[in-house]
Amino acid sequence: NMKFPVAVSAVVLGLTSSASAFAPSRLGVRNASPVSTSALNAVSKKDSYTVTLLPGDGIGPEITEATKSVLEALTARCGFTIELKEALIGGAAIDAKNDPFPDESLEQCRSSDSVLLACIGGYKWDNNPRELRPETGLLKMRKEMGLFANLRPAKVLDQLIDASTLKREIVEGVDVMCVRELTGDVYFGTPKGIEERNGERVGYNNMIYSEHEIDRIARVAGDVASKRGGKLCSVDKANVLDVSQLWREVVTGVIEEEFPEVELSHMYVDNAAMQLIRWPKQFDTIVCGNIFGDILSDEASMLVGSLGMLPSASLGEEGPGVFEPCHGSAPDIAGEDKANPLAMILSAAMMLKYDLDRPEESLILEKAVEAALDEKLRTPDIKQEGDGCKEVGCVEMGKAVAEIVSKIDVPIAV
Repeated sequence: NMKFPVAVSAVVLGLTSSASAFAPSRLGVRNASPVSTSALNAVSKKDSYTVTLLPGDGIGPEITEATKSVLEALTARCGFTIELKEALIGGAAIDAKNDPFPDESLEQCRSSDSVLLACIGGYKWDNNPRELRPETGLLKMRKEMGLFANLRPAKVLDQLIDASTLKREIVEGVDVMCVRELTGDVYFGTPKGIEERNGERVGYNNMIYSEHEIDRIARVAGDVASKRGGKLCSVDKANVLDVSQLWREVVTGVIEEEFPEVELSHMYVDNAAMQLIRWPKQFDTIVCGNIFGDILSDEASMLVGSLGMLPSASLGEEGPGVFEPCHGSAPDIAGEDKANPLAMILSAAMMLKYDLDRPEESLILEKAVEAALDEKLRTPDIKQEGDGCKEVGCVEMGKAVAEIVSKIDVPIAV
């Protein structure tokens, strides 16, 4: 097992003797007809990469170890290297440095080709002052690294249809990408606070977007939609909110002018929340502001049946992206070998596609995860009574995917 002291560990995966065995293809979003104004710009494909690992809290270290074993198998097979350097974030950083995202972690992330994050948080830090909460470190990372675009796919796999709480005919074939603006809106707007007025406490926040913030997320969404099904639904509350009226106007202008091939529609957020449950297959790509996206992307993720299956990517205009599973740190099962590592493995697949210009290798990881499910392996969160599948722990699932990565036959487009 590869175990190192947090913040100073490094492990080199793979071989340096040869380049990737795969030829470039059009599988990756960034490789296909790139738009110069898009945020989707990978580093150039090369033989060696540096990636910062942020294991975080709760089940984070467990799913990180499983993902490292999978990446080791991948790089050994494909003939390139990934140097993994661990750093602190969240509760672990608070305990060690009294800071949820220390400056040394930020600098290490900035100097890497990409960042792979597990999860943060836990009951232990819930009552801390805001500046010493794990979530504050996450917000700082997004802001300081300029990670304004969050991509969260919700794809229902055939093997897990029965894990969804919705009927098979509703969720079968669902493949939705939620593009969420990540550094603006009510989460970051000022003024904000709690103060006393007329003898009582009043809490307030500011829901605010500038034109350039909407413009750049609309470009990312248009780029993503043009490479998927060509349909984009922009979600707002323009019938009530002035900020949403501006949102709708700017999104419409960007898509009509720069992505005329994309079919654009608009939907109020309350209706979108209902439609995602009523008939999710109507959606291909969804774009929304920070708070609406926070809620809708979680809702969309449950179409799949478990947050343990869902990856995400947070990207900026330049520099490395951050790739992380959608689930939380699950402190109640931490250390019990019950965690599902598949979302983090799929996050590594997104990292290969969007940040490292390795779309073929990304596809190997995706297919390996599906193959493990085909072999009827299930972690507790996706195990259904009477499904005939074998319940396995985090370690065994990671080993199984790593073994499949070493031998799976994946057809590569030329």
